[in-house]
Amino acid sequence: MDKRPPLHLGHTNRFSLLRALVASLLVVVATISSLGLTFGWKPLHSTKVPLNAAQIVQKCQTLHMLPAPPANFHQRERSDRYVAGTPPTLLRNASIWTGRDSGNEVVTGDILLDNGLIKQIGKIKDTSLKAYSNLIIIDAGGSWITPGIVDLHSHLGVSSAPSLKGSNDGNSHKGPILPWLRSLDGLNTHDEAYRLSVSGGVTTANVLPGSANAIGGQAFTIKLRPTSERSSSAMVLEPPFELNGTNTNSSPPRWRQMKYNTARKIKEKQDEFCAKALDGQWKDLGNFPEDLQWEALVDVLRGRVKIHNHCYEGVDLDGIVRLTNEFKFSIAAFHHAHETYLVPDLLKKAYGHPPAIAMFATNARYKREAYRGSEFAARILADNGLQVVMKSDHPVLDSRYLLHEAQQAHYFGLPPNLALASVTSTPATVLGYDHRIGYIKPGYDADIVIWDSHPLAIGATPVQVFIDGIAQLNNPHVNKKPDFLQRIPKTPDFSKEAKDAVEYDGLPPLETDHAKASTVLFTNVDVVLLKDGSELRQVFTSAVDGPLGVVLVEHGKIVCFGLSRDCPSSLREGVQIIDLEGGSISPALISFGSRLALNHIDGEASTNDGAVHDPLVSDAPSILGKGSVIRAVDGLQFGTRDALLAYRSGVTLGVTAPTSSGLISGLGTAFNTGSPHKLATGAVLQEETALHVSVGSSAISVSTQIGVLRSLLHGEGKGNLGASFSRVIEGQIPLVIQVNNADIMASLIDLKREVETSSGKSIQMTFAGAEEAHLVAKEISEAGIGVILRPSRSFPKQWQSRRILPGPPLTMDNSISVLRRNNVTVAIGVVEQWSSRNIRFDLAWAALDSGLSFREAIALASTNLERLLGVTSHDSDLVAVRGKTILDFEGKVAGIISPGRGVVDLI
Repeated sequence: MDKRPPLHLGHTNRFSLLRALVASLLVVVATISSLGLTFGWKPLHSTKVPLNAAQIVQKCQTLHMLPAPPANFHQRERSDRYVAGTPPTLLRNASIWTGRDSGNEVVTGDILLDNGLIKQIGKIKDTSLKAYSNLIIIDAGGSWITPGIVDLHSHLGVSSAPSLKGSNDGNSHKGPILPWLRSLDGLNTHDEAYRLSVSGGVTTANVLPGSANAIGGQAFTIKLRPTSERSSSAMVLEPPFELNGTNTNSSPPRWRQMKYNTARKIKEKQDEFCAKALDGQWKDLGNFPEDLQWEALVDVLRGRVKIHNHCYEGVDLDGIVRLTNEFKFSIAAFHHAHETYLVPDLLKKAYGHPPAIAMFATNARYKREAYRGSEFAARILADNGLQVVMKSDHPVLDSRYLLHEAQQAHYFGLPPNLALASVTSTPATVLGYDHRIGYIKPGYDADIVIWDSHPLAIGATPVQVFIDGIAQLNNPHVNKKPDFLQRIPKTPDFSKEAKDAVEYDGLPPLETDHAKASTVLFTNVDVVLLKDGSELRQVFTSAVDGPLGVVLVEHGKIVCFGLSRDCPSSLREGVQIIDLEGGSISPALISFGSRLALNHIDGEASTNDGAVHDPLVSDAPSILGKGSVIRAVDGLQFGTRDALLAYRSGVTLGVTAPTSSGLISGLGTAFNTGSPHKLATGAVLQEETALHVSVGSSAISVSTQIGVLRSLLHGEGKGNLGASFSRVIEGQIPLVIQVNNADIMASLIDLKREVETSSGKSIQMTFAGAEEAHLVAKEISEAGIGVILRPSRSFPKQWQSRRILPGPPLTMDNSISVLRRNNVTVAIGVVEQWSSRNIRFDLAWAALDSGLSFREAIALASTNLERLLGVTSHDSDLVAVRGKTILDFEGKVAGIISPGRGVVDLI
C-alpha cells in the first residue's frame, strides 16, 4: 500500500538508476532508427517466407497503433459485459447528474437501461417502451443519480480484507524494477470489501500493485460486480489483448495501466524485427523478439501505457517532469502528490499534457513527504486548470467512502461540478475509459448510482447501485434524509486559508489569536447546546424561541444567552461583536484513539515519542524497576500540526495513551490541542485518566494476555503497575481495553464478573475499537461496560474484526444503533491522528445513520468520551460555528470559548 515507508534509495540513486535504464534502452532505439529501414513489405522471392508471415505483418503494422475504442464502439447495441437474462430497467423521475458540460449538466427525467447499456435519458415517452415486455420500473422520486464512482487508486483485492498472510499480495520485494508484476495475478475474488465498496457507490476500481518498488508493475481496472465465472479475469474492464499472450488483433490496442513510485519511465525494445519483416527481409529473421519480463515496457515506449506515478514532493515532481521531456513520454496521473498544489506551473511543463493529480482530501502528514499536504490542494490545482481526482488508496481509506473525499474537497473549496467529476468522469478519462464509464450518456455502460440525498451532502448513501445494468443491492435499507440534504451544500469561504497555504509553502501558521476584548457578543445564533454536569442540554434554538439569538461571553464564560432583550448588558461599549450568521454554539469535541500529541509525523521515528516496552516479550530494562507503568503525559508534544488543525476544527481536548503493540500501554492523559507547550495555562487538563491495555493484537496468545490481566486484577501486580491496577479494582480509574473480537469481549466480560465477585467492588471497564461489539451488545450492557467505536464506521480489516455491522444500505442497524438500543454508553474515536480534525463529520454520519439528535451526536465525542475515559468534570470548551452547526458542511468554526483559560480564541 502507498502509506508504507518509501524504498530506501536516495533521490540521487533512484534517478541515476532510472535514467541509466532509460538511456540504455534509447541507445538501442536510436541505433535501430539509424538503419533507415522502411515500413513497406517488399517480398524477396529467393527467401523462404514463413507460414505465419501474414500474422507477423499484421502484428507489425499495429505495433505503433495507439489505444482507442473501435471506430464503431458507440454503435454497439449490447455491452461486452452484458449478462443474459438481465431485465431492462426504467428509472423514472430523477435528478440526473450526467457528467457532461464539464460536470454542470443536470437532467430532470428518466433513464432507460438495457443490454448492459444506458439507452435513453431525459423525458422518455411511453411509446418508446412498448418493445420491453419485462420492463422493471423504479420511481426515483426526484432522487439524485450519478455515474458509478471510479476509484483511480485502489488495492482492492490485492490487499484484501480481512488481512491474512495468504490474502495480501500488494507488493513483491524481489527487486526495484518489476514491470512484469500484475495486480490481476494476485486479485482475491473473496475480498470482503467488494460488497462494501459497491454499497458506497463504487462500480469501477483501478487496482494497483503496491509501492515498495521503483516500478511496481501493471495495474488492472475492474468492475466490482460479482460474475458467474467467479474469476478475477471476468472482472477486468477491457482486458488488454496481450493479457494471455501475444496480440495479433488488428483492432486498436487497449490501455494498460502501470504503477510507478517516485520517478520512473523506461523505454525499451527495438523495432528492427518489424522493420525487416515489413521490408520482406525474411532470411534468418527468426521469431518475434518477445520477453514477457519486459514486454510491458515495450508498450510504455510506444505510448500504450497509462503511467501512474507515486510521487509526493516538489523535488521528485521536478525530476519526473524533466525525465518526461528528455525521453518523450507522458504521465497519466501523479498519485498522492501532496506538494503538487505548490508547483502547478511545473506540472504544466510535463511532456505531452499535464498529469492529473490523484489525492486524498485531508489525509496528510503521515510521513515526511506528506507533511506539507493541504486540504486546499484540490481547489488550488483546479484553479490552475489541472485535473483533480480523489482516490481511496483502499484499504488505507475504505473505498466505500470515496465519495466522502469528494465531499470534503468540495467543503474546502473545490467547485461542485469538479468535486463530483473527481470520482466519476475525471478518473474515467485519466484511465482512458471515458468512452464507456464515468458519464451518463446513451451507449455508455449502465453503471449508475441512485442516492438518498445530494451526493455532495454529508452522509449521502446509495439507494441502489447498478453495474452493467444489474442491481447490486438486495433489499437496501434507506433512512429518510432531511430536505436540506437534497441540495448542494453552501460551503464556507476558505479563500484566505488557501492563499496562505501557498504563501507559506504548505506550512501556514495554525495558531489562533485571542479576541481583542475580554467581552465578546456572538450574534445571530441559531442553536445553543451547553454542558449541564455530565449531560448536554439544548438551552436555545430559534426554532422554539423565535428569532436568532445572542450569546454574551466575559473572560471565556457565558454570562447570558437568548434573545437580544435578554442580554441588555451586551449593548455597552467595548464589546467585540462576532456575527455567526445563523450558526451555533456547542461543546467542543474530544479526540481519542490515535497518537495525537505523541507524534508529529507517524512515519518519522525522530519526531515520535516511541513505543513502550512489552514485558510479555522480554524483560524491561532494570532501571525501570519491577512493575513499571508508563504515563502518556510525560511524552506529550505540543504544537503538532494535527493537533492544531484539530483545535481549529472544534476538537479542543485530546486524550492519548502511550503507544504499545503489546498488552500494557499505560496511563492516558487529557490535554488541550491548541496549547503551545505543556506549561501553558490549561495545556494539561488531567495528567492521568484511564489505564489502557490491548487484548488480541499482540504476538502473545489471547489466553496468555487474559491470564495476565486476571492476575493483575486480582491484585498480584508489583510496583507502579500493581498500584495502577489497584486503582482500577477500587473503581477510581477506568480500564480501557482495545479489543475488536466479540469472543475476546465475552472472555473479558467473564473476567470482570469474576473480579467483581471476588473484590465486592465495581470495575469501570471500556471496550475501545469494539468493531464486533454489536454481537454481544446485551451482555456488554448487563456487565456495565462502555464502548468507544474506532473507527466510527467499521471495516473488516483484520480477522478479529471481520463480523462488522455495516449499516445502511446493507443493514438497517449499525453498531451505534444496536449498542444504544441495549442502553450501552457509546462514544466514537479515531485511528489515525490526521483524522482528528474530521470528528465533526464522523458525528454527522453517525447522526444520520443512527437517527440521533444534535445533542446525542455531540455526546458521542464529548460527555460520553469523558465518562468512558475517566476525564473528570471540568469547564469544557465551547465551539462557535458560523453558518450552521459543527455537524454541517455549511458550518465553519469561528472561535473557541474557553472558560478554563478565560479567553475566546478566534479562527
